[in-house]
Amino acid sequence: MEPTRALTLPQHRTLVAALQAALGPRGVECERIETHISTLLLAGEFAYKLRKPIALPFLDFTTLAARAHDCEEELRLNRRTAPQLYLDVRPVRGTLAQPRIGEPGEASGAIDWLLRMRRFDNELLLDRLAARGALTEADVDALARRVADFHAALPASPAAYGDPASVLAWARANFAALGEAVETDLHDWSEREFERIAPRLALRRAQGRVREGHGDLHLGNIVKLDGEPLPFDAIEFNPALRHGDTMSDAAFVFMDLWRHGLRALAWRFASAYAERGGDHEGIALLPFFAVYRALVRAQVATLRHDTAALARDLRTARELTQLRRPRPLLLLTVGLSGSGKSTVALELLQALGAVRVRSDVERKRLAGLAATARPSAQQTAQLYGAAMTQRTYARLNALAATLLAAGLNVIVDAAALRRHERETLRALAAECGADFRLIECVAPEAVLRARIARRQAEGHDASDADQEVLSLQLRICEIPASEEAALRLDTDADPAVVRRRCLALVSRL
Repeated sequence: MEPTRALTLPQHRTLVAALQAALGPRGVECERIETHISTLLLAGEFAYKLRKPIALPFLDFTTLAARAHDCEEELRLNRRTAPQLYLDVRPVRGTLAQPRIGEPGEASGAIDWLLRMRRFDNELLLDRLAARGALTEADVDALARRVADFHAALPASPAAYGDPASVLAWARANFAALGEAVETDLHDWSEREFERIAPRLALRRAQGRVREGHGDLHLGNIVKLDGEPLPFDAIEFNPALRHGDTMSDAAFVFMDLWRHGLRALAWRFASAYAERGGDHEGIALLPFFAVYRALVRAQVATLRHDTAALARDLRTARELTQLRRPRPLLLLTVGLSGSGKSTVALELLQALGAVRVRSDVERKRLAGLAATARPSAQQTAQLYGAAMTQRTYARLNALAATLLAAGLNVIVDAAALRRHERETLRALAAECGADFRLIECVAPEAVLRARIARRQAEGHDASDADQEVLSLQLRICEIPASEEAALRLDTDADPAVVRRRCLALVSRL
């Protein structure tokens, strides 16, 4: 009997075996991969994914219509981030013993449906790159841009999704599934942390920060193709698992970098993601969501009976509960244009575990400009006038206050040539119960001018400073006085030397 509405698991296996035999004669062995809910056939340059006709607490694929819908959803969702991988949905026609793959849209006579995808080299998966030490800073920067831009393009989710109560319910479901494998203190931390962030979750939901994201954004679901990271395999079978605060997606990447022992890159990603998308406020949720994602992976390890992975994931979760510091640090990197303060801030945020707030970027964001946009002469006059400068420093202070209140280290990257600008941030740190350190980046004037000329020629940096601006800065700057206890960092050296100097500086903070 050929199925029209139902298909049994044995029939699915018969169908898969027949498809495997049919795809095999093309000269390339057809490989079969089984998951809990799907069967994947790999033949030549394509992969064919069929749903198993099963019902679980979180999905029901027992009908033909349900499997067809799920294929279409997977195609829709993943073409947002990896259109070159997700090709089309095709019917399986014929009989269980002699099936053939039809063309898209041929619904009549379908006995099942499959998703056709383009294959790629598994060694290019980011988890594999990370495992063999091949994941670079440039890869992480590109991933931060990709994820931030993806989130920015999404509309707000329907009102049914993302309320704080559902966030807590999913977190508690993790603990229920893990049972005695997880310690009570980890559960208690999660409950306390949720109480802390619940008002912010509600506010962000009202602001439209709950969106239809990826839902399973770990490094094993991101591949590097043509030099660019492509997220794939978004969760299609349960909308509630992908409709959520965008920080939940970003925190998954952060957690997985951390889990692979790449803590510096984890902070680099978090800071770059916040800077690209203008979501520093969301970073205040990072500890909660990072722990939640570590426990999601622990639950997967339990299902796979992988005791080593379970132990690693639980250890990761415990480590991530320490992201919030009882007394965080506000670090201010100051200096003339071309002094290397942004480079120094980037090195220090990775070494310390911090988030950067950059004046050049936030100034343009306030003006509605992209970070690397080059303003017109009229825009420049407004952008760098006294009023906008005041607004910019007010924003830097507000963002720093939010992050410090969350117990996270902050690096403010700004020229801060006037002492009152520096003292305002020093006072903010005291109000927030944080430590304050001032780092003055210095280099000879000739070096500053050469760097500015090179930066202008490349046109990739957020700074608009030119030679005239530097001349003005040299006239008006108020060099930090001795009582400001600034730590001077000479950046007139090769990048490797500057990096070593930054690392040496960390021990003095």
